[in-house]
Amino acid sequence: MRWENLTEKPAGGGDSAPPRDAALFGTDAVTTRTFDTPEFRGIVFHEVRARTIVNRVPGASRMPFEWTINPYRGCSHACVYCFARSTHSYLDLDTGHGFDSQIVVKVNAPEVLRRQLASPRWHGEHIAMGTNVDCYQRAEGRYGLMPGIIGALRDHANPFSILTKGTLILRDLDLLVEAAEVTDVGLSVSVGFVDQELWRTVEPGTPAPHRRLDVVRQLSEHGLGCGVLMAPVLPFLSDHPDQLRATVRAIAASGATSVTPLVLHLRPGAREWYTAWLGRHHPHLVRRYERLYAAGAYAPKWYQRRVTREVHELAREFGIGPSGPGGPRRIRMREPEPEHARALPEQERPPGHTQLTIL
Repeated sequence: MRWENLTEKPAGGGDSAPPRDAALFGTDAVTTRTFDTPEFRGIVFHEVRARTIVNRVPGASRMPFEWTINPYRGCSHACVYCFARSTHSYLDLDTGHGFDSQIVVKVNAPEVLRRQLASPRWHGEHIAMGTNVDCYQRAEGRYGLMPGIIGALRDHANPFSILTKGTLILRDLDLLVEAAEVTDVGLSVSVGFVDQELWRTVEPGTPAPHRRLDVVRQLSEHGLGCGVLMAPVLPFLSDHPDQLRATVRAIAASGATSVTPLVLHLRPGAREWYTAWLGRHHPHLVRRYERLYAAGAYAPKWYQRRVTREVHELAREFGIGPSGPGGPRRIRMREPEPEHARALPEQERPPGHTQLTIL
């Protein structure tokens, strides 16, 4: 396994391997573990001590952010379409089952982050999380890295955003509320469709769509506005008008502040794994996909525009505003307590709130 080549490969990066001299850690920093519990059976964890945790996104990236934190590599969500699969090839691990079952854990992520945030070279830029692999995948329940990461960002009043398919984010609800009181916090949950049968085969390691939408609802109830990334919309599988309507209706009912559709894209690594899955489950669609994605990783513009238009029309119908990536949302926050209220019992304090714009 090429641990000495292991550098961060942010979302939206190119396909070439990173330079050897940029390695984040060496072979002496790796401990491999397995846990004989039902939720981790068949999964191998490679614990590493990272040298850096805040990573710059390549300038050519399509991503609307410049900095990311990825405490994990590989993902037990096992989404067959995951674009981050190619990153496992730099470890000499396969991008199929290996990506789902060989998880790299940066066990010192919180302490490294505090050091980087305190550096005079850091200027407090927005940091995105969950954009490569999910920071609230099952491994987070064992390793608990996110409370330390969120706590560090809160203590430095550093703006950040989180995208997740995981329900474990609710464990850190109090920390998120505290962070939102001192800095901009953007929260999004990924729900591409609500079809239960499709979910079981294409996203087998994730919480069910309705459980993810419950996360949106609970975050909203605690004053934390949460958008939904409706991704991916799967051509010929979840793009029928009735399916789009059902998904947007469910998203609206959850109290989401926005819905942003994103059509499936198939990069090398993900493309081969997804095509193999398609051949097993929907062989009649293989040729249609070959034609639709003949020009590369992205579906044709006309198809993307059609899906986006339909979703935006449904969003307006159901009363939620569509937004692009990074679009502003508003959440309600408590006002600072007046001096005379601080000595009163909590139930006797005067209510109040203000608004905070977040990205």
